[in-house]
Amino acid sequence: MKVHATLTNLRVAPRKVRLTTHPLVGVDAREALLQLSKMVKKSSQPIYDLLKSAMANATNNNGLDEANLYILEIRVGDGLRLKRWLPRAFGRATPLLRRGSNVTVILEEKIEGKNRTAKKVATETVKTEASKTLETEEEQKTSQIMKPLEKKEVIRGGVGKKAIPKVVKKVFQRKSV
Repeated sequence: MKVHATLTNLRVAPRKVRLTTHPLVGVDAREALLQLSKMVKKSSQPIYDLLKSAMANATNNNGLDEANLYILEIRVGDGLRLKRWLPRAFGRATPLLRRGSNVTVILEEKIEGKNRTAKKVATETVKTEASKTLETEEEQKTSQIMKPLEKKEVIRGGVGKKAIPKVVKKVFQRKSV
């Protein structure tokens, strides 16, 4: 089973990121973490975090074993480009491109299904008959309480006049009075 994790807008040029990612392809995931922790490149720390995230996705979401994972592929593509200008002699300007990169890590199992745990599925609790009867009794009580309130009429203007049902109408007011 393949597991993906992506990192977008890493502010390091793709050529420089590829220097850290190419040696990791085909390596065991734990070994790759160790190699990334010892690298002195600027892009090694974000890729280390990305690889840890991919491993966490594999264990938590898919129930895979960390020891059974290896890096199948790492794709490094162009990301955001910031266009800037550098002032030069005689009033001229030179364009600068500050490149960024998008990185995708794909992990796969070495041995299919080894030490795989079942994916955690939220199971509904089965209601017993006693709890069902309690719920129906509570519903009956609330309906009995609500019925008299619905039929309640308020007499305005004293005795002998028609009974007028009370209607509450909400009015929008910007400030409370």
